[in-house]
Amino acid sequence: MVFKINNEPPDRELSEWLSQIPASLRDKLTKVGLIDSKRAAAGKSLTKHLKDFENSLLAKGTSAKQVGQIVYRVKRAFDVCGFNNWNEIRPDLIQREIPKLHKYVERVEIKKVRGKKVRRKKLKDLGLISSKTANYYLKAVKQFCNWMVNNGRASESPVDYLQPINNHSESRQRRALEPEQLRLLLKTAQCRPKRFGMTGPARAMLYQLAVETGLRANELRSLKKSSFDFNNCIVTVKAGSTKNKKPAILPLKEDTAKMLEQFLSNKACDINAFKVPQKSADMLKEDLAAAGIPYVDDQDRYADFHALRHTTGSWLAASGVHPKVAQVIMRHSDINLTMSRYTHIFRGQESEAIAKLPDLSFTKPKVSQKSDAHKEDEKNVLPPVLPPKDGKLRTSANSDELLPTCRNKRKASFLSQNQRFRAKNEAFLQRGRRDSNAQPSDRQSDALTS
Repeated sequence: MVFKINNEPPDRELSEWLSQIPASLRDKLTKVGLIDSKRAAAGKSLTKHLKDFENSLLAKGTSAKQVGQIVYRVKRAFDVCGFNNWNEIRPDLIQREIPKLHKYVERVEIKKVRGKKVRRKKLKDLGLISSKTANYYLKAVKQFCNWMVNNGRASESPVDYLQPINNHSESRQRRALEPEQLRLLLKTAQCRPKRFGMTGPARAMLYQLAVETGLRANELRSLKKSSFDFNNCIVTVKAGSTKNKKPAILPLKEDTAKMLEQFLSNKACDINAFKVPQKSADMLKEDLAAAGIPYVDDQDRYADFHALRHTTGSWLAASGVHPKVAQVIMRHSDINLTMSRYTHIFRGQESEAIAKLPDLSFTKPKVSQKSDAHKEDEKNVLPPVLPPKDGKLRTSANSDELLPTCRNKRKASFLSQNQRFRAKNEAFLQRGRRDSNAQPSDRQSDALTS
């Protein structure tokens, strides 16, 4: 009653006692007002809360696979920290212990026992989880704690202030394949033997469909022959198989639709179109190696199976597709995700972009370039002769030789006119010289001459 009056949370001993009493007794104490609903929830074990949390996620329509992954991460984080009740959750302990978790992979070993082959499952330790995976664990714990608050089982979340771990240095960077690289990959996979349960032609068809549609591995894995409409050249992915839980209807290239129709001609409508293995990245890695294409380039960028989706976004951008159209094809809720993470620069695009910039060189005056013959003809053409001021006629030294050097009738006619003009000029000058120094008239001389 002291905790009820002072509105304080119960201590650890009382919480442990509340967790051990039967649920019916705890409900009765809650009804009579001795403990409120939040106090009752605090005394309830985390295992029971997690079960209610799981049922709540399933009721919202979240896939069973995703729900199982979230609950597994929360439970594993609480187990490594030793939390059994809600009031035991310590954020500092979660932040310290989650990065210490190890990643395990289930392997199947085949051994002979008394002459018989026996399959045994064994967990292989791959070392510490990455920072990205640790953030997934932290996100799952926060989701569970927020659900407790929203459901009225707790007053506040104890891990609300925890910040994600910086994982930029550890995150895997993917790259987009060049068109010539993908052609080589398809050609090589077409001729290679069966791998990971898929024939060479099936793998080549799968890679081409993945690049031209941007579908993820799980979405490709869910496709059946009935998912394709070869007449209208579209493929439909059901809502339960997409990441955003919405149906996806994507267009197909006409040539690709014809190839798919021929490829799936012998399959029933309810049979999966492709037997995509769980290790799709390993399958692509072997085909890349056979084609001589590096799985990791010199910039530490990977070409795993999801890199085919990056190739789709990059090819759309390189083809000049509007960003909004590319976002719809990629089915992203944020256009920044389409343009920043899924769009890569191909080799030579930067140089081509710089080459298209305006020319900043200074404008130079245009100098007319004339042929040597034209220049020689201009030298041989004399300007019109004007009457000189000093009474002396100025002529060119080679004026008499101009006419024979003319190369066409038009220039010869011009020179002849020039000579006639000079002759008239000469007569005018001679007359001017005669009258330029006139003497007084002598009547006696005039009489004698008359």
